[in-house]
Amino acid sequence: MNFDFSDDQKQLRDQARRFLAEKCSPKAVRAVLEGKADYDRELWKGLAEMGFLGVAIPEEFGGAGAGHLELCVIAEELGRVLAPVPFASTVYLAAEALLIAGSDEQKQTWLPKISSGEAIGTLALFEGAGNPSPQAIKVAANGGTISGVKKPVADGAIADFAIVAARTGTSGRETDISLFLVDLKAGGVDAKALSSVDPSRQQAELTFNGAKAEPLGAANEGWSILSRVLDRAAVLIAFEQVGGSDRALEMGRDYALDRIAFGRPIGSFQAVKHILADMYVSATLARSNCYYGAWALSTDAAELSEAAAAARISATQAFQHCSKQNIQVHGGMGFTWEFDCHLYYRRSNALALALGSQSYWEDQLIDRMRQKNAA
Repeated sequence: MNFDFSDDQKQLRDQARRFLAEKCSPKAVRAVLEGKADYDRELWKGLAEMGFLGVAIPEEFGGAGAGHLELCVIAEELGRVLAPVPFASTVYLAAEALLIAGSDEQKQTWLPKISSGEAIGTLALFEGAGNPSPQAIKVAANGGTISGVKKPVADGAIADFAIVAARTGTSGRETDISLFLVDLKAGGVDAKALSSVDPSRQQAELTFNGAKAEPLGAANEGWSILSRVLDRAAVLIAFEQVGGSDRALEMGRDYALDRIAFGRPIGSFQAVKHILADMYVSATLARSNCYYGAWALSTDAAELSEAAAAARISATQAFQHCSKQNIQVHGGMGFTWEFDCHLYYRRSNALALALGSQSYWEDQLIDRMRQKNAA
C-alpha cells in the first residue's frame, strides 16, 4: 500500500510553501509574539483567499471540497512556519465537529463563514489542568443555556463561536455529556486571555453565565462525538508538528554547515553529526506514523483511533526533540532572543498539550490496541 501523497497534493504543498514563505516570515511570527495583536489578520485573510481554510469543507457549504489529505498537506506547511493564526482551533476542531454532528442549518450558518475567514471557531473542552475525560466536565447545560468556566480554550478570546462540552446528566457516565454550539458574541460569555508559553497561539478562559446554547448532535452523545473530533485533530496537529520538526532540523543542519570552529564547520564534528542524525530519525519516524494517520483519516478507516494516537505520540516526541536539539546545535547563540530557535521550542511545548498530554495519548493507544486484540 502506497501512503505517499499524489502529484496534485504535492503541487498543493509547493503552492502553500511558496505562499507561506512570502506571507509568514519569522519576523511576522515575532510581531504577534512580541506585539499586541492576537493573530496575524493579513495571513488569515490570505489563507481564506487561497482556499486553505475550506480545503476539507464540502463545496455545498462554501469550501473547496478537496479532502482531509489536502488538509494534512496544508497543516504541515503551517507547522513549518509557525503560522500565528487560529487555524487549528477553527479548522481542526470547530469545523470538524460541525462536519461530524452539525445540523444542515448549523453547517450552512458557520461553515461558509469559516471558509471565507469571516468566522473563528474553537472547542471549549478543558476545565483547568488535566486530560480530556467526561468526569472532568463540570460546566452544565440546562434549559437551553450553559453556565460554568472553560480553560484553557484555544483562541477563545477571539473566537466568534464555540463548540462546548457540557454536562446534561448526573450518572457519572459518558452519556452525561452533550455538545452545544454557543455564539460567543451573543452575550452571556466573558472571555479573558491567559498567558502561555507560546503567545503566538492564544489561550483564554471562557466564563458562561447562562449563555444561550443550541445542541450540536444528538443528546447524550457528546463524548462519542468528541472522541471522533479529537482523533481527527490529533492527525492534523501531528502534521503541524512534523512540519515544525523538519524545519528545526533544517535550521540546525544549515547552522552546522555555516558555523566555523577550529578552522572547520561544526557539522564535521562527530558529536554534532550524531545530534542531527537523531533529529532526522525522530522526524522520519513521526512522518511515517502521520502518513498512516492521514490514510486512516481520509478513508475514515476503522484503524483511525489507533493511527491517530500513534501519530500524535511520535509527532509530539519528534517536535520536542528536534526543537530542543536545534538549540543545542546553535550553542550559546541558540539560547538568545535574537535567534529563532526558541520560537520552535515554544510551539513544540504548546502543541504537546493542545489535545491532552503525551501520557494521555499513550494510554489511548494502549487501550485501543487491547480492544483490537480482544476483538
